[in-house]
Amino acid sequence: MNTASITPTEAAIISLGALTLWGLYRGLFAKSPLSVLPGPPSPSFIYGHLNQVFDPNGWDFFNRLQENYEAVIRLDGLLKTDLLYVFDPLALHHMLLKNQDAFDTPKAAVAINHTLFGRGLFSIEGEEHRKQRKLLNPVFSVKHLRDVLPVLYPIAHQLRDGIRNEIKKEAKYIDIVDWSTRAALEYIGQGGLGHSFSSFDENGKGDAYGSAIKVIFPMVYKLFRFKDVLPYLTKLGTPKFRQTALGMFPHGMVTEIRDAVNTVAEASAQVLNNKITALEKGDEAMENMAGKGKDILSVLMKAANKDEITQENLVGHMNTLIFAATDSTTSAISRVLSILAEHQDIQSQLRKEVTAARQTYGDLDYDTLQSLPLLDAICRETLRLYAPVPNIVRVALKDTVLPLLWPIKSTDGRTEIKEILVPKGTDIIIAIMSANKSKKIWGEDAEEWKPSRWLSPTSETTQRAHLPGVYSQMMTFNGGKRSCIGFKFSEMELKMVLSVLLEAFIFEPGPPVKWEMGIITVPRVTGAASNIPQLPLKIRPVD
Repeated sequence: MNTASITPTEAAIISLGALTLWGLYRGLFAKSPLSVLPGPPSPSFIYGHLNQVFDPNGWDFFNRLQENYEAVIRLDGLLKTDLLYVFDPLALHHMLLKNQDAFDTPKAAVAINHTLFGRGLFSIEGEEHRKQRKLLNPVFSVKHLRDVLPVLYPIAHQLRDGIRNEIKKEAKYIDIVDWSTRAALEYIGQGGLGHSFSSFDENGKGDAYGSAIKVIFPMVYKLFRFKDVLPYLTKLGTPKFRQTALGMFPHGMVTEIRDAVNTVAEASAQVLNNKITALEKGDEAMENMAGKGKDILSVLMKAANKDEITQENLVGHMNTLIFAATDSTTSAISRVLSILAEHQDIQSQLRKEVTAARQTYGDLDYDTLQSLPLLDAICRETLRLYAPVPNIVRVALKDTVLPLLWPIKSTDGRTEIKEILVPKGTDIIIAIMSANKSKKIWGEDAEEWKPSRWLSPTSETTQRAHLPGVYSQMMTFNGGKRSCIGFKFSEMELKMVLSVLLEAFIFEPGPPVKWEMGIITVPRVTGAASNIPQLPLKIRPVD
């Protein structure tokens, strides 16, 4: 065969065939240096543990891993490829900080992110990622958050007033997910883009931009399980054949994603053009926009020159900010209110704290909001025990040795393993939830929701096993170059919402819900016919 004449279809078929043959060879003959690591038996030669890893109800699987194995566990990926599950603090520190250039987001995930979000932080790598992140860092600084916070309080007031209008003067079940999503979308819309999504319109649907965003995000998790074959499917045959091949995905998903991506692309370009026009007109025009010119996008566009950041980057950053901030913050707000509904004594104490502060200062400024000890402890403990993002995946870009804080016994039980050679191409699950619940770090009460642990100095164990996360010695917002750049914005938003709502309402438990895993954890009513995330709580006004 003349290699110069190989078509994309032939190349894709050859690649798929090679991948399959390599998997067969690896599973039957090749010995991996990671084979000495203990892990559960594989339930499938083809899929390995992937069905368990991506199971929305996979909590028991991950809990068993943590209970029965050490802090680095070998799993099987597609066709017997190695898949590591890691929550050893030293190994995480090495991956995320000390040798962070040796690990990054898998290429296929970067490609998916680029398709869905554009050229933002989720979908760029290497030096370009470093430069763009450096440009973005100042707009997420505490200094900027102090400036933007007063502009965002009206959103918390709209949230409070919307709930108040719905319950009137008597207790009523309200879906917290619905209201939290509206607020989160407005916070990142106005605070991030200087754009209102009209989330508090009476019909609750908002504008087309916001609606499309809500469609895309759940699809990312579904697509990620196909990450090893997606690059090949996109090159197969004619467009008609590719359409047939893509029909293997869940019914309607591809069409839904395509339409939503097109809507987001058009809407984000329009928002950016409006911003450019307002900037050209001057401060008065900016003052009349949502965010009043203090939003992240406006500050970034004023500070950066055209050579540093392209229009494509700006659109990518806009979409990335929305996706990163909306569902994760919704999950956090919903989880805190759900837990407070179950702990009326702590809810009452928190209400006293925020009410006293608001009666003294009115809407709390950034520093006062951060200074409330019980509010801070409740937020930290909830984000520790119930991280909105339970796991993230990285890939080894080169052969790398990972040192371990806690040695592991090999599969034969005779050898103590103190470091691990991780071959290039190995996928690694950074086990956020397991690191945050490790009894070796947090003590025997690690799986209890206990805000009081943050009201006293951290234990020697916690300090000794310091996790490399950017937030409060935990992994909730990741660490290193891919850590959540907006974690302080998210924390501020969470505290702002709680301070306003707790002053106005009493929250009580609603019908049973189960929380499902995904890129973001979401609650669903047990036994409900609808598959839409919901969290009904009984809410009544404070007397």
